[in-house]
Amino acid sequence: MSPQERSASSAGEPAVAAVVVLAAGQGTRMRSATPKVLHELGGRSLLGHVLAAAEPLAAGTTIVVVGSGRDQVEAHLAEVAPAALPVVQEEQRGSGHAAVVALDAVPDLEGAVLLVNGDAPLLRPETVTALVAEHARAGNALTVLTAEVEDPTGLGRIVRDASGAVTAIVEERDATPEQRAIREINAGVYVGDAAALRDGLSRIGADNDQGELYVTDVLGLLVADGARVGGTPAEDPDDVLGCNDRRELAARRRTLNDRVLDRLMRDGVTVVDPGTTWVDVTVTVGNDTVLEPGTQLRGATTIASGAVVGPDTTLVDCTVEAGASVVRSHCLEAVIGPEAVVGPFSYLRPGTRLARGSKVGAFVETKNVEVGEGSKVPHLSYVGDATIGLGANIGAATVFVNYDGVTKHRTTIGDHARIGSDSMLVAPVTVGDGAYTAAGSVITKDVPPGAMGVARATQRNVGGWVLRRRPGTPAAEAAAAAERLTDAPENTGAHDDDEGRPSR
Repeated sequence: MSPQERSASSAGEPAVAAVVVLAAGQGTRMRSATPKVLHELGGRSLLGHVLAAAEPLAAGTTIVVVGSGRDQVEAHLAEVAPAALPVVQEEQRGSGHAAVVALDAVPDLEGAVLLVNGDAPLLRPETVTALVAEHARAGNALTVLTAEVEDPTGLGRIVRDASGAVTAIVEERDATPEQRAIREINAGVYVGDAAALRDGLSRIGADNDQGELYVTDVLGLLVADGARVGGTPAEDPDDVLGCNDRRELAARRRTLNDRVLDRLMRDGVTVVDPGTTWVDVTVTVGNDTVLEPGTQLRGATTIASGAVVGPDTTLVDCTVEAGASVVRSHCLEAVIGPEAVVGPFSYLRPGTRLARGSKVGAFVETKNVEVGEGSKVPHLSYVGDATIGLGANIGAATVFVNYDGVTKHRTTIGDHARIGSDSMLVAPVTVGDGAYTAAGSVITKDVPPGAMGVARATQRNVGGWVLRRRPGTPAAEAAAAAERLTDAPENTGAHDDDEGRPSR
């Protein structure tokens, strides 16, 4: 739950007896094997956004009507809303039929019931709570959420009498020219008394082109009965927008992201280029943080005050602490400590924990590693399954060889140790406090504190090899010129034959 949602919940907003989410539709226009309500934007599924909007109501029961792709939807519910009750609509026969199925699952339910479609990702908690509050204040049998839109084409129009009470919802195909000029439309979100809903739903018919039962018909029956019916306009018309295909999904994603970035900037976050910056609704960003162009913050990522992220950086489920910097890097489930520096072109995998002032530099990959305060892995290295102490330095092109083909093993680097460039540390191995490894070494045994670990062949130089084996090449010409310049005597000693063995 976001801070805004928590504040709404704690402010004593009116509650409802039940929330019913209609999520059984096939969503054929999505052209996807994924159920429509499970498509994601801004860190939640379409269904997840609707559930989050209704959460501050503190409903006694939350019912989700499932149908198409029910197994996937139920599995998702078990993760994001385990207390919700999934109810199966075996045959999809319209919104009215789905509401009947839901209410039949809780036959003793009394009080106000919120009915909402599962594909309204822009619906906000404050819009839902305002709808419920107005329903309770007016003492309505049914209250519908409405919106004033510029172009109401194809949408159901809200018809009101002189007193402002809602008298009908008229679909465009049935509307008169005067009714078609109405710009207040039905948002498909309702609050109604459970008993009134049950009665109305029991009397609606399926005499329409689709042969389906519609909740909108209940409104007409209640008006005919003399019951009070109201309508509450959404403050932002975008709140009521549904999502029927991939184009609309992209449009809703853009609107949602703009809302998130607007809130962050109002809270003191610098977003250099909102057009290329994407932040999930589940992310927390502290003030005085700078988000450079091309930044993507996803999942449960938390950014503390004063950090700089980007450009061209993706963080998923990461923690970035105060004053840290992450540049052109991709990080998953990593903890980046205060004033730590990451990038450019770093890849931090799950389990990476960087302490204060540490550094992971260019073209470095880490996994399941703790890097101590002030320690550095500057460039071109792989560090996996390791603990690195304070103030250590890992030379360029070092590889922590953690996998023997069956089991992962751990490497420990002590405080203020120095690992020479191009070292291979074959785990399990420990390099002690203050120890060194020589560049190019393959370390397979522990290096005691203060020792130098050397594990490489002795170098030997074969004189005259290029002139004999590569005559006429630029290298040979350069070598010959250098010999003439230094007036070096011709090498008459032993030399290698064609197989590299010394000749006699």
